[in-house]
Amino acid sequence: MRFRAAAPAKVNLYLHVVGKRPDGYHSLDSLFAFTEYGDVAEAFPSDGLSLEIKGPFAAGLPSSADNIVIKAALKLAEAAGIEPKARIVLQKNLPIASGIGGGSSDAAATLTVLQKLWGCPLSAERLSALALSLGADVPSCLNACPVHVSGVGEILDTVPGVPRMPILLVNPNKPVATPSVFKERSGAFSAPAPLSDEDFLPENFIPALKKRRNDLTESALKVEPEIKKVLDALEKCEFSILSRMSGSGGTCFALFEDEALMREAKAVLEKKYPSWWLRDTFFL
Repeated sequence: MRFRAAAPAKVNLYLHVVGKRPDGYHSLDSLFAFTEYGDVAEAFPSDGLSLEIKGPFAAGLPSSADNIVIKAALKLAEAAGIEPKARIVLQKNLPIASGIGGGSSDAAATLTVLQKLWGCPLSAERLSALALSLGADVPSCLNACPVHVSGVGEILDTVPGVPRMPILLVNPNKPVATPSVFKERSGAFSAPAPLSDEDFLPENFIPALKKRRNDLTESALKVEPEIKKVLDALEKCEFSILSRMSGSGGTCFALFEDEALMREAKAVLEKKYPSWWLRDTFFL
């Protein structure tokens, strides 16, 4: 018996920092979209709890209790009042600490497969609360659907859906710690700017995004200067219709109208920057 769930990459199509709470956390305004590419979590019956990590980025992650996958399993077992018995296998395809929600998506996928393996489905409310206790982005990753996110990540508002278009993800293979980026942030806060329903029409979508930004870009550049090289390279891609950093970095993305043009841009960048991680994919 095996249960399997995708853990897709999360992309912040824009990200505004709108305030700072008394507890030190920042209030955000962001549009999340998810891609076809990502990690994969599997769960098998076992006499104990274990985690095996495979894939190109497996070496950078512990399989111990420090891993968010194990934390998710333990919290779910506690909530369900059962012994945490499972062999979890994580295919780690996404770079670590890269601003595309890899760990959060892994945790959400783990909750999904273990609820099935253990036969302990939680109510939507309990599951969302448990997910939030693991991290601000985890609740949004449970359904992996486009969503407007506010608060620290716990307030989710459905959106009509983003147009399906090619997206190129590029990371300089430099991990970027989110706390370090927020620590570097300074200056005034932005106003919330959620997209209207009309903004999600294909002809309006890109112009609406261009009116917004990622407020963490400048502070991320201070933490990892090579992000600027990635942004500059994507900006120079002849057929890109929008490029931006996702989350707290260092993954950046470029959107294209045509798959062939995206693949052409990817080939050029791979040749020029062989040390970078690049992945061509589509929005779910």
